[in-house]
Amino acid sequence: MVSEPPERVGTQRLMERHGIRPDTDLGQHFLLDENLADLAVRMAEVGPDDVVLEIGAGLGTLTAALGRAARVVHALEVDPRMADPLAEATAGMDGVRIHWGDCMKVDLEGLDPPPTRVVSNLPYHVATPILIETICRLPLVAHWALMTQREVADRWLAGPGSRLYGGPSVVIQLACEASGRRAVGREVFSPRPRVDSALVALRRVAPAPGAATRGIVRAAFAVRRKTLVNALGQAGADRDAVRAALAALGLDAAVRPEQVAPADYPRLAAALDWEGAQP
Repeated sequence: MVSEPPERVGTQRLMERHGIRPDTDLGQHFLLDENLADLAVRMAEVGPDDVVLEIGAGLGTLTAALGRAARVVHALEVDPRMADPLAEATAGMDGVRIHWGDCMKVDLEGLDPPPTRVVSNLPYHVATPILIETICRLPLVAHWALMTQREVADRWLAGPGSRLYGGPSVVIQLACEASGRRAVGREVFSPRPRVDSALVALRRVAPAPGAATRGIVRAAFAVRRKTLVNALGQAGADRDAVRAALAALGLDAAVRPEQVAPADYPRLAAALDWEGAQP
């Protein structure tokens, strides 16, 4: 008779058994609260037919929770010290597949079967690039549940006019809407981070913005405190054409990038034939 995988990993026990100390240079803050891992699974609406991508599997606390819920889990990890703890945490879970390497260099499009969910406790310093990469490169992903620094989450969800609103806010909100958020205390991690955290759930509502839209957003926010006319002019656009495009959208010629709603950026890119406007 085959025994069922354990319902709890025992993160602290795994750390002690394998002599693992978190490497803060890699942004490692191991999740100790397994109830929170289960919550992340629910917030991402993971079901038995889903294929989940986890970035930064660590000791396997979240990996095991995902393995109990999903058909397949692609768990990415860069630290080879995690091999034995991960194997122990996911023992008996045939659907868990460990991939070794930096997620920014891994062939995400080559993952087979392709992911439909992304659930991760992300290293805070790369959380935003990782989210945007998965939005743009994994079109079948419909839900995310991501642990990150609270201020990073605030930036993802910030609206026009907020001091936190920027290029990532635009790209993320063009493709996704927030479907849940939970404050996370510092005590649930080892070591404790020096910042507060949040668990954020996102739901895809549209395909990723195209290259032209992403390009115009990068140009718009490349230099703060400029008007959008001057920011795009500096990137090679004809300033009179930008003024005319803004007027057609009902926007003032003196508007700044942080005052423009996400939905206006694709329209602006189309009006300016943005790919042709760049030097």
